[in-house]
Amino acid sequence: MRHFRLNKYRTAASAVALAFLATAASAQSRVVLPAGSVIIVRTTSPLLSATAKAGQTFETNVEGSIGVDEYTVIPAGSKIRGVVSMATPATRQQSGVMEIVFDRLTLPSGSTFPISGKLTSTDSAERRQIESDPNARVVLVGERGGIGATIAGAGSGKGANAIFTALGNMLSEGRNVTLNAGTALAVQLESAVTLRGGGRLRGSDASTIYTGTERVRAAQQALAQANYYRGPVNGVLDDATHRALFQYQVDRGLSGTGNLDGRTAQALGINLGVGVGGGLSGTSLSAAEAAAVRRDAQLLISRYRNELAASGVGRLDPVRAYAQGDLDLWFALSAFADNASIYEQIVTSGSNRDAAVLAGRSLAATARRVDSAMQNARTTAQVQNAWASIRRQITTIDTAT
Repeated sequence: MRHFRLNKYRTAASAVALAFLATAASAQSRVVLPAGSVIIVRTTSPLLSATAKAGQTFETNVEGSIGVDEYTVIPAGSKIRGVVSMATPATRQQSGVMEIVFDRLTLPSGSTFPISGKLTSTDSAERRQIESDPNARVVLVGERGGIGATIAGAGSGKGANAIFTALGNMLSEGRNVTLNAGTALAVQLESAVTLRGGGRLRGSDASTIYTGTERVRAAQQALAQANYYRGPVNGVLDDATHRALFQYQVDRGLSGTGNLDGRTAQALGINLGVGVGGGLSGTSLSAAEAAAVRRDAQLLISRYRNELAASGVGRLDPVRAYAQGDLDLWFALSAFADNASIYEQIVTSGSNRDAAVLAGRSLAATARRVDSAMQNARTTAQVQNAWASIRRQITTIDTAT
């Protein structure tokens, strides 16, 4: 009897442990695709304002697969359903107009998820016009754009008349919206979607959307340094960050989605070896930026040696009264210039992203020693300004600022 009870308790304990592990694994694999994310899809059939009716549905194919951080969440072969919410055919005086929304994601496995998605654009002019009114209804206007329609914000009023009034002269073409099968559209999520993570991603991927706080914070720092972002560096993927990402992408010939995707993260110098491989979060300068820092540091130490009347071999003016702060700054600047040269070599080799992040932290620590020495040294405004310029160049790798 004791043997039976012991086995019974072991079986119960095993069942509880397995249930706990299954619950934990399930919770860990839930991944959130945040509001504001943009998914590129392609229509599977033609869509025409001349024949479309309100309430009509249509299917689109998601272009490629989409990952969030370390997981694939929308595999290749997934579909998003669109719904025509308003359509008016063209007349001789007025272009056709069509409003579409997106309400369902279907994975290849057959699993479906309700979504709330609206049309947006990857074109910079159209996107700016749409985002000028955050409450605007986004519509397609006949035969003005490269896809057979222009994508435009049409005010926030209800009803077709409100849309026509908001569009004004944009309706003058008098042509129908004509979307051929295979037309690419950009779907922007209006609310977050919780999905179950699939296989873990290995390395960075162009279609992966990065949402982690450290990566977003690193992107905000890099965008701020490049004068694209002026908001708080807080790691929150908000509307201001999406807009800054979008403009950065457009200016650099990347896909204009506003997502922090793999290509954009790499262009910003963000280390993507985070999470799965135990990598580090942070940024590194590009090879060109690192070279510029090294050159400016070498020029600065040369200028400061001249101020000290010091020769290239360290011979000082025998009659000059030097202060401790003067020599402290000389030593600190010399160390920074030497470290900047090493940092450039590490970044240029590109062999280890984590090492580049760590090297950046070391260089930033050396810079803080220069900051401290600068306060106690007797130096000119030219030296101070030159150092301030170098400091601005390394803002993105100094996580303590």
